[in-house]
Amino acid sequence: MRHSVLLAVGCLLSVVSAQWLETTISVSLNPCGLAYNTTDNLVYCANQTSDNIKVIAGDTNVVIATIPVVNYPVGLDPRAIVYNPTSNRVYCAHPGNDTVTVINGSNNTVRATIPVGDNPVGLTWDSAGNKVYCANQNSNSVTVIDGVGDTVIKTIPVGAAPLGPIWNPANDKVYCANKNSDNVTVIDGAADTVITTVTVGDGPYALVHNPAGNKVYCANNTGGSVSVIDATADTVIATLTVGGGPYALAYNPTDNKVYCANSSSSNVTVIDGGADTVVATVPVGSSPLALAYDSVYSKLYCANYQGNSVTVIDGPSNTVVTTITVGSRPFALALNPVQHRTYVANFNGGTVSVIRDSSVTGTAENSRPQATRLRSVPTVVRGVLYLPRDMTETSDVSNRVPRPVLLNAAGRKVMELQVGANDVWDLAPGVYFVRRASSVTKIVLTR
Repeated sequence: MRHSVLLAVGCLLSVVSAQWLETTISVSLNPCGLAYNTTDNLVYCANQTSDNIKVIAGDTNVVIATIPVVNYPVGLDPRAIVYNPTSNRVYCAHPGNDTVTVINGSNNTVRATIPVGDNPVGLTWDSAGNKVYCANQNSNSVTVIDGVGDTVIKTIPVGAAPLGPIWNPANDKVYCANKNSDNVTVIDGAADTVITTVTVGDGPYALVHNPAGNKVYCANNTGGSVSVIDATADTVIATLTVGGGPYALAYNPTDNKVYCANSSSSNVTVIDGGADTVVATVPVGSSPLALAYDSVYSKLYCANYQGNSVTVIDGPSNTVVTTITVGSRPFALALNPVQHRTYVANFNGGTVSVIRDSSVTGTAENSRPQATRLRSVPTVVRGVLYLPRDMTETSDVSNRVPRPVLLNAAGRKVMELQVGANDVWDLAPGVYFVRRASSVTKIVLTR
């Protein structure tokens, strides 16, 4: 099916935005994982002790389906969850019985149940090979799942107590943090073999990829540090001291910054992604455990588990914009770029809080951020992306200014762009970025 709508929102200068709690949605017991379906504008919420997944409509905030974990005994802990836009499927890991459930995004039904390793706790999707990687904490392995056939391709031995893996689109590698062996396993995404093992700090817990410098950042939970890994050579090039108990990471492609949520010191460390230096420490609520960056408004959302709140940090200035009270024990975040909503899974409250971001509080669905200086943004008509002339830049080698390029959500280059018409008929629905030397513009391609 060809795509007909492209929502384009520029990362503008001097954007005035506001964040507020729009609504609270009742789900099931202990919601702990969220995933956003870019094809159908749906949010999936994994409920740990209810053995189900709630499906929330992104436009109405209404629960439209409850997907049971069929034929399972009670308490199988649906937890980690990831979306595969190529196949329009959702994958949910169940530590309680060592399986991964596959859900059809088109009709919200269970497609398959896949046996994996012992205690699966982390998932990532590889768009190059259309594969899902599942970290099995107790069996010290990563299971590779075919995103077409939903079958196990391979099981890869890694370090001790592997946690959430990430995929690096620049080199087609998968990185897996091994908490109990203080290292990171690097996996070849094409061959599904271990390339090397990188020694990092004490208790590596979370990873994030910086596509601008092709670097991987590793939060060392026990060591109070972040290791910076050169993703080409797979060697540690810097170790940065951050706050206590670094727990989660996020990347800001607009300003080339990396954020580290420090659960024990209740703050967020801001790292310059070019120089790999700490540029700020931002106080937040008690026990921050989850981060999500919204590049439309250049805001970082930080879920404070013990503070029952979400702190919103301004990307350019590294200052707190506001703190929003949510439900009990916020644990996970997901962004909806179409309606500019942030979803917060409240672990003890059995609810999902919905935070709205717009230029004017209470504006209509078609509201767009306003700026003191307007800038043209790319638009689409019937599958053709039109790039305004003032967004193009010379590719003259002497000037060393690259032409604009289109990146996918993982930061991988999809195509180079030219002024005027660019054919995007064949692109999969999802989030993309138009990158030029001085700015990044986020676009959302839907059917």
